[in-house]
Amino acid sequence: MSTPLAPPGTDDSVAAHLRDYVTKVRGGEIGSLAAVLGLVVLCVGFSVARPSFFTAGNFANLFTQGAPVMIIAMGLVFVLLLGEIDLSAGFASGVCAAILAVFLTEWGLPWYLGVGAALLTGVVIGLVLGTLVAYVGIPSFVVTLAAFLGFQGLLLLLLKGGRNTPVEDDVIYAIENRNLPVWLGWVLAVVAIAGYAAVQFARHRTRTARGLATEPLGIVAARIAGLAVILLLATAVLSRERSINIAVTSVKGVPVIAPIIGVLLVVFTFVLQRTPYGRHVYAVGGNKEAARRAGINVNRIRVSVFMVGSFMAAIGGIAAASRASSVDPNTGGSNVLLYAVGAAVIGGTSLFGGKGRVLDAVIGGAVIAVIDNGMGLMDFSGGAKFATTGLILLLAATVDALSRRRATATGNR
Repeated sequence: MSTPLAPPGTDDSVAAHLRDYVTKVRGGEIGSLAAVLGLVVLCVGFSVARPSFFTAGNFANLFTQGAPVMIIAMGLVFVLLLGEIDLSAGFASGVCAAILAVFLTEWGLPWYLGVGAALLTGVVIGLVLGTLVAYVGIPSFVVTLAAFLGFQGLLLLLLKGGRNTPVEDDVIYAIENRNLPVWLGWVLAVVAIAGYAAVQFARHRTRTARGLATEPLGIVAARIAGLAVILLLATAVLSRERSINIAVTSVKGVPVIAPIIGVLLVVFTFVLQRTPYGRHVYAVGGNKEAARRAGINVNRIRVSVFMVGSFMAAIGGIAAASRASSVDPNTGGSNVLLYAVGAAVIGGTSLFGGKGRVLDAVIGGAVIAVIDNGMGLMDFSGGAKFATTGLILLLAATVDALSRRRATATGNR
């Protein structure tokens, strides 16, 4: 059977692919490249300044510290793709966490009912916000700012005036405070690599069979190898003993929250990049009027992204409740919202809509977690942490604006 010819005028070599990538970057399509480079520089810098930064124990702490922000940021990517904003995501996560605490602690119900109620609350919140934005016509900034204020009051009411409510269920506690057995961590790493490889090779084979332009096999293999190195190295580090006193207790293995983040990343990446719904989200974010003329129900898409955002905020709230083993009036408050928005933007999601991936939230969340953790190890003040994170967010927004201008000038947008 003969191999289909590549489209006229194309070169399927690795070198040609790399040249095309460099051309795209110069044309303004930088994606998450800046965030990845920044993450590498930060990790190297903190490791040199504080050797304790890259110990197994601290590496595990990065997952638990950054998880709530990463998860909320994943949902905000959907909202930002439409050029909208959700200022209530932080306290929405707190409200959902409070619902969980009420169900578990005050009513004594099983964990799955509490989790279900918290997730349903998130969906309803998103439905209300999205309806006000899409059908009533109130700007998302105003709607979510009002919700930001209102949810603080609702959180106080749910917590009976603001008292700290413990969350002591073992299943919920395990989400942020327990680790997988070492063998299970290795199994999941191998399964993830094998699954990713199968998807990449299947996609390459399908596009080649249809005579469509595709990446060279060398690039596909390099991407798979890169993921394999990252996952296997991370699993090896996390499988090391992290307990200070092993005679009392043993602490090793991949944190439970890590595969949860991985599953959410895979699911919502699939939704955005492999379903008609995801294509509609990008279409509406790129050009609302063109999407409407193409037959897309723009208002439904607008409502749906707020529902996804608040649903993910609920999951982030559950993770936060697990980490603290309690819920209080500050759950979801303080810098949670700012960090979540910052994570999405720093990772490469555009504030102007139409450009972004769920992976951006994870990369940006990792950048923020590394800054917070590394500067903490170096005994920097809270003010220095906020100032540094703010400067990086401003830099990311500047890069986004300049890259969009460059893309427009070069005809890539």
